[in-house]
Formats: sequence, C-alpha cells, structure tokens
Amino acid sequence: MKGPVGGDVELINDPKHLGCQPSDPFKMAEGSSTFTVDEALASTGFGKYQFLVLAYSGMGWISEAMEVMLLSFVGPSVQSEWKLSSHEESMITSVVFAGMLVGAYSWGIVSDNYGRRMGFLFTALVTSIAGLLSSFSPNYITLVIIRFLVGVGLGGGPVLASWFLEFVPAPSRGTWMVIFQCFWTVGTIFEASIAWIVMPRLGWRWLLALSSVPSFLLLLFYNFVPESPRYLCMRGKTTDAMNILVNMAEMNKKTLPSGILVSDNKMELDENSDPSENTHLITIGKTDAIIDGDMDSKIGGISALYRLLSPKLITSTLLLWIVFFGNSFAYYGIVLLTSKLSDNDRRCVSGDLLPMQSENDNLYRDVFITSFAEVPGLILSAIAVDWVGRSFVVVYVYAPEMYPTSVRTTGVGTASSVGRIGGIICPLVAVALVQSCHQIIALVLFEFIIFISGVAVTFFPLETNGRSLNDSVRELK
Repeated sequence: MKGPVGGDVELINDPKHLGCQPSDPFKMAEGSSTFTVDEALASTGFGKYQFLVLAYSGMGWISEAMEVMLLSFVGPSVQSEWKLSSHEESMITSVVFAGMLVGAYSWGIVSDNYGRRMGFLFTALVTSIAGLLSSFSPNYITLVIIRFLVGVGLGGGPVLASWFLEFVPAPSRGTWMVIFQCFWTVGTIFEASIAWIVMPRLGWRWLLALSSVPSFLLLLFYNFVPESPRYLCMRGKTTDAMNILVNMAEMNKKTLPSGILVSDNKMELDENSDPSENTHLITIGKTDAIIDGDMDSKIGGISALYRLLSPKLITSTLLLWIVFFGNSFAYYGIVLLTSKLSDNDRRCVSGDLLPMQSENDNLYRDVFITSFAEVPGLILSAIAVDWVGRSFVVVYVYAPEMYPTSVRTTGVGTASSVGRIGGIICPLVAVALVQSCHQIIALVLFEFIIFISGVAVTFFPLETNGRSLNDSVRELK
C-alpha cells in the first residue's frame, strides 16, 4: 500500500510505535484506535522519568529562589561598603524585578514559538553568566546593570514550571506541582545557610558567585533534557513526541495505549478560522515535513497579548494578573524586608531615627526562619490541592493549567511579568515607609494587597482540578 510520498503505508501492531502512515496525512485511517498525550501520561503514570524531569526543573526553581533571596543579604552589605542611600539600595532589588518583568514575557513567547528547551536554555545562559559577572562589579552602576540582566534570565522560571507540568498525569497534577514549588523553599533555605557562612568571612561577592552555581548545573545537564511531548504534538511533530513517550514508558516500566498518537494539525494562530479545519494528524517519517511547513508561523509579542485578552481568556487573564501582582508584592515585601521591619522597630523611638546598627546575625536568622515557615503551608497545599481544588496558595499550579499549550508559557510568563511589577514597586514604596518609621502603614498596605488578591481568586471562572490540559484556545469553553 502506497503512502503520500510514494512509500508504503506501514501497519505496526507494537503499541509502542505509531500505527500507520495514511495515504492522506490530514485524515485518520478508519477503524484505527488513537490516543492522546494525556492518555499516554495516564498510562505511564508518574515514575522515574518524571522524577528526573522534576529534579531538573526543580534545580531551576532553586536557582531563581537563591538569586532573589540573596538580595536580602547583598543590599545592606553593598550599601555599607559603597556608602549608598536607601533609595540606591532599593534599586539593586528593583532592577532585578524589572529584568524579570522583561524576561518572563520574552522567554514565554520564545518557548511557545521555539520550544520549552530553547526557552530555558537561554534563561540558564543569561542567569549563570550574568550572575557570576555581577560578583566582579567594580561599582554601583555596573552592579545594577548586570543584576538587571540576571533578572532577565530569572524571568524564564515559568517556562520550567510549564515544562514540568506537561509531563505530569492529570489525576496527580496538583500535588506534584505543589511539590515542585517546594524547591523554591529549598532554595531560600539554602541561600540563607550559605549567606550565614559566607558573608561574615568572604563577603557579598563570593555569595553572588556561589549563588550562580545552580544555573550552571542546568547548562551541564541540558543535553539530557527532553522537549515537552505535548508541545511537540501541538506543533504536529507527533513522531518526535512518540519517541519521547516510548522512552518514558520504558523508563517507568509501563506500556503506552495501543493505536496512533494524534494531535491537532494546526496551532491556534487565527481565532476566526473555520472549526471544520481542526482535523487530526497521524505522522510518521516524511509526513513531519508536511506538517512542519504548515506550523511555521510564529506568535509575535502583540499577537500573543491579544490572544491572552481574547473573549475566552480575558477574565481569567486579568484576575490572574491581580493575584500575581498581589502575591509578589506581599511575598517579597514580607520576606525580603523582614530584617528592615524588625531593625527599624529598634531604631524608631518617639519619631526620631537612631543610627543604623549592624544586625547581620539577626538578618540571616530571620530569613532562615521565615523560609522554614513556608514548609507547613506547602505540606497543607500538597494534601488539599487535588481534594478541594485550586486556591490562592497554589496559584502557580493553577496558572499553567488554565492556559492552553499554544499560549501556556506566554500566559504564565505575562502573569509573572505583572507580578514582577509588584516586586519592583515593593522595595521602593515599602522600604521608604519602613525607613521613615511608618511600619504600621507598611503592614496595612501588605494586608490590603493580600485582601484584594484573595477577592480576585474567588472570581476565577474555571476549576482545573482533574481536567485534561487544553492545547488550543478553540478548545476552551
């Protein structure tokens, strides 16, 4: 039997391989059984393969946590060494979040257009190199510029989260995504521990250099990292996706469903296209070349933003932006400024400012304790997330589940960018309030932002618990 490019149609009974190459690549062979990526993941379960994916993506999350948390330690030391004003110290933190704002949006678009691997390759390159170079900064301006570049690299964190999500079976997705978030807490605890040892003996430059090590580890193991099979299927590259799923099944000692892996033949680039055009593809060998040509269009920045604000996504997108902004503003305000809130209580007496005194030991202790304080909440979240649904505490689980594969990293990246605005504003506003002995106003501001975020959560239109991930905007209801 002849195939579309002159070859024979090959019928294969082995469930680990694609079943056939049809005479028309845009039609399924009648009577052929098919399966999707979700069904393949459900069959293989969460096994050794996913644990390795978790370890790699978790290392990226540790890297981001360390680079962010070191700002608590580096800022006061640099201020003391270079005689900086409070505003200049705050800028060291704010420029990192400004870079993350740019990076989160940019890397999201890159990974949706060119693959998840490409997205976090560039984030690891930028973060590791800029992080190491920042330790050699000769002056304040150079440090600010290089830390901005570090922020650009750190903006790729949501890409790793989305990549890991796309390997997890739906029934346990919530629990494993919360476990993934635990790597952030590990990073903050690890950074506080390193700072406690390194800062008093070697200084802030060594802390910056050592904190870049996890990013270099991402580069070291990059060649062993697979592309997301869901992304490949969305792009029509089902042969490549099938190879990954076969390896996954073998490593997990499971079998894939029998039949043919299917995928939408076209990425959602035109929301007004005729739904009848949404046909399934069965690809093997040379048929990939046909599909790749049809899938060559890329989503630009403005186009991606327009899709996120389309009628089916605008409500969820705007609410998500509010929650991410509030989450970042409150989290970084409380964690990064823990020492300032406590120190200024001792400095402010009857409205008069007393000279700042070195409280390094208290600083390391405070950040260490507040980092450990996240552990009970993470445990509770991991237990409850798949029982009672998504809530504010697991917004980083909900966000990538809400968006379809075609715009997942762009959507999460954009929401993360909005959150970084909160990170930019927080040091400039909250630090100014604390430094001027208005601690109560600063705390009330945090509480108000958290309250608004909580209200936004109650209006989320979609519960994602147990749902299969959508691949295109058209599939959303």
